[in-house]
Amino acid sequence: MPIISAPLVLIDGALRGPAAVIIDGDRIVDVIDGLPAAAADHLQLTEGMLTPGLIDLQINGAFGIDFITASPGDWATVAATLPGTGVTAFQPTFTTAPLDTLVAGIAQAAFARDAKSGGARLLGVHLEGPFLSPAQAGVHPIEHMLLPNAAHLDAIVGIGPQDIVTMVTIAPELADALVAVRRLVAAGICVSIGHTDATAAQVRAATDAGATMVTHVFNAMRGLGHREPGAAGQSLADERLVVGLIADLMHVSGEIVSVVMRAAAGRVALVTDAIAAAGMPPGRYELGESTVDVFSDGLPHNAAGAIAGSTLTLNDAVRNVVSVGISPAAAFEAASRVPADLIGRPDLGRLHAGAMADLVWWSDALQPLRTWVGGCVVAPATA
Repeated sequence: MPIISAPLVLIDGALRGPAAVIIDGDRIVDVIDGLPAAAADHLQLTEGMLTPGLIDLQINGAFGIDFITASPGDWATVAATLPGTGVTAFQPTFTTAPLDTLVAGIAQAAFARDAKSGGARLLGVHLEGPFLSPAQAGVHPIEHMLLPNAAHLDAIVGIGPQDIVTMVTIAPELADALVAVRRLVAAGICVSIGHTDATAAQVRAATDAGATMVTHVFNAMRGLGHREPGAAGQSLADERLVVGLIADLMHVSGEIVSVVMRAAAGRVALVTDAIAAAGMPPGRYELGESTVDVFSDGLPHNAAGAIAGSTLTLNDAVRNVVSVGISPAAAFEAASRVPADLIGRPDLGRLHAGAMADLVWWSDALQPLRTWVGGCVVAPATA
C-alpha cells in the first residue's frame, strides 16, 4: 500500500511529526507516528507538512469562468485547476439571478458533478440567493430577490437530483424564512445566514430552527454593536454557528481576522467568495448578471464601487490567517475539517482511517507543492 510521510502531518487538529499516512485505493487506512520501515511504495517528503485537502464552501467561479453560465468544459477546467491551490473539494456558489437562470445553472452543476471529470470534487451547489434582504444586497440584484415561500423553494431546490443543492443562504428576517429553514434542514440542506439586516434575536431564532452557518461574517449584514450584537456579534457568540470568513485582508482587516479566529476558535470556515477573476489578471469579468472590474489591488468592484466577491484563493487565505498570528494548524483546520463537518462529510477534511485520500503537501512557506485527490496526484506546484 502507498505510504506518504512528512516532517509534520496535521493529525487531530495539531501539526506533529514525523508521521505517515497509509493509503489503500482512494482511502486512508491508517495514520502513524514516526517513519515506517523502508518500502518501495513509500514517498518520504523531506520538508514542509502534509494536510487534508482544502474545501471551499463559497466560490462563485475562478480562472475566467463564472459558474452560473459554465459549460461542461468550464467545469472540468476549474476542477482540474483548483487543486493547484490546495483545494480538493468545492461548493460552487450562485448569486441572485432570475429563477430560470438558477434552475439552468443547478442542472448544469448536477451534470458536471455526475460527469466526474477528475480534479477537485464538486460537492453540490451553494445558493447565495435569491432569499436575501434588499437592505443588505451587496451586488446582488434586488429585482431578482424572492421570499423563501413554498412555491419559490419548490422551483429552485426541488429540481434536479435531490442532493445537488447542499447549502442555501437566507436572510432570517424575511417572511416565511424560519419555515424555510426548517424545511431545508429537514431535506439535509445546510442553511447559512447572510445578506441580512437581522437582529441577534432573529439570528438566534434561525439557529434554533436549524441554521448552522453565517455567510461571510461582517460583510452584507448588520454590524456588531455593544447593545445590539447583530448577525456578526451573534455568530461570534453562538457556538452552534460556523462562521464563514473571507480572509483576504480586504473584506475584513487583519485585526478582525484575528478577532474572528480567536472568538470563534474551532468553528471558522475559511471561504474565498472568489469570482471568475480569481487566478486571472486585472480586467473586466462577469459575476452572474453583473459586470465587475478588478484593478491592481485585486478587489473586484461593480460600477457603483461596491465590493463584488474576491480574487482570493484558499491557499492565500490560509497564509493570510497565519500572518495575523494564528497557528498554521488552526488555519488549515478552518479550511478543511470545519467545512467538512459543517456539510456532513466526515470522509473529507481530515487525515483519519476511512477518510478519502485527499492530501496536500505544503512547503514551509505554506505554498502547495503537490495535491492528491482519492490517492491520485492531481496537481504539481501551480500556486
